[in-house]
Amino acid sequence: MDEHRDARGPEDAPEVPLDAAFFRRWLTAAAATVEEEADRLTELDSAIGDADHGANMRRGLTAVVSAVEEERPPTPGAVLVLAGRTLVSTVGGASGPLYGTLLRRTGKALDDAPEVGLARLAGALRTGVDAVGQLGGATAGDKTMLDALLPALDALDEGLDAAARAAEKGAGDTVPMRARKGRASYLGERSIGHQDPGATSSALLFAALARTARAGAADGEGGTP
Repeated sequence: MDEHRDARGPEDAPEVPLDAAFFRRWLTAAAATVEEEADRLTELDSAIGDADHGANMRRGLTAVVSAVEEERPPTPGAVLVLAGRTLVSTVGGASGPLYGTLLRRTGKALDDAPEVGLARLAGALRTGVDAVGQLGGATAGDKTMLDALLPALDALDEGLDAAARAAEKGAGDTVPMRARKGRASYLGERSIGHQDPGATSSALLFAALARTARAGAADGEGGTP
């Protein structure tokens, strides 16, 4: 990894535009990552949830990839709005509405710009994450997906690689937490000692985003890690 590139943030990194094709590649990479990690997500969810998070995320992202490749929305915002809408319609439980809200609100915040830079994406993601918090009534430390998403947002000024690392650490940091929201909260003290599956899948999405940006920068297809 290029340490100098990794250290650069939205303000000082070369402004490589992120277009609709970039976001389609990200969603394809995210689906592949979740496919690989589906059994792990299910195992984590078996301990403190309904044991369906891996299957739900796999089904939802598979449907998302099919939808965006078939319709080919012309802008980054339109890609994410379609992805969010597809997740809501194909994934049950809490994860469909929560991830659907995250992507739809992020996409709407990007409006109809044909290309966006990392700083604008960061602002739009903040809007999406805020909407997730409002929908679920959760805050940092509640042992939810926000415990990966919020550290990632805070690290975005240092680039997507830094955000991915922050999300992964945030997911790991949920292990000693007691769940205060969602299905896991019913377990009380027994939720302690288990990594939150939603925070884990959020970290996987950020890891896929960073990998897509690195690959795009290397291939000249857009992306600033």
